[in-house]
Amino acid sequence: MKLNVIIPMYNEEGNALLMHKALTDTLKDLKYELIFINDGSKDKTYEMLKDIYANDKKHVKVINFSRNFGKDAAIYAGLAHSNAKYTVIVDGDLQQNPKYLIDMMNFLDENDEYDAVAMVNEDRKKESGLVKVLKNGFYSFINILSDTKFKKGASDFRMFRKSVVEAILTLPENNRFSKGIFSWVGFKTKYMKYDVEERHTGKSNFNIKSSFKYAWNGIINFSVKPLKVATVLGTLFSLFAFVYLIVILIKTLILGADVPGYPSLICVVLLLGGLNLMAVGILGEYVSKMYLEIKKRPIYVAKNKLGFDDDIL
Repeated sequence: MKLNVIIPMYNEEGNALLMHKALTDTLKDLKYELIFINDGSKDKTYEMLKDIYANDKKHVKVINFSRNFGKDAAIYAGLAHSNAKYTVIVDGDLQQNPKYLIDMMNFLDENDEYDAVAMVNEDRKKESGLVKVLKNGFYSFINILSDTKFKKGASDFRMFRKSVVEAILTLPENNRFSKGIFSWVGFKTKYMKYDVEERHTGKSNFNIKSSFKYAWNGIINFSVKPLKVATVLGTLFSLFAFVYLIVILIKTLILGADVPGYPSLICVVLLLGGLNLMAVGILGEYVSKMYLEIKKRPIYVAKNKLGFDDDIL
């Protein structure tokens, strides 16, 4: 098998047929398989995928999740079922044009020293100024905090050799941040520029709130420096409190007791209380991640699959 295409889908009933047609038109001269993952869609996405499978059993396979487990779980499921020379991840909304697949594959064919190709959206013409600022800030911030470095603008739109897929699957962590995992496993990666296209139907499920949550998970999953920040702040304020105590003692011995100072005292108490709560909150985030990982729950649960010999993953 030359190519496996992994397509995570969540509420994409209007794009499913269009996506299948775009992929089949692009890959018609290749030996390929399309692995659609229905990530607990609430619309008729799965019904559309069943029809697509019925009409193209030669090229189509479907994994139907029991509920919404998230895009990263869907990516993992697709990678776990891939057995081709190359594996590529493509969003199901047609914003990542399948035409780039040929360029990615040709590059890997012609450059044996490279193990993967990642598509980068550098221009971000369709994003608002606020979104651009937030995304650039995230990449700059996480590259400061994490030892794993992230390419600014790099997407999940990537093609891997089989060896890279096998390496990714050795990381069965439940709290997945795919961009970080792709960077952490290493391998030589070629970054190619691509243009994001308009959605044909529906609307994106990835809003500002989801972006903040995704970014925070990335920071927690790939850096322990927030814990060190709490330690540093605690040390600095302890030193400040000690010095201030000496100043107060000297002042009291020389000038006597001084009643005024209640407002400043309240401000200091509130500040220190806030910092303590922040430190406890950061620690709680890491403890909660450990708690979920220790349970060793599966990354996803497949309700049923189409086109696979095995019925249960």
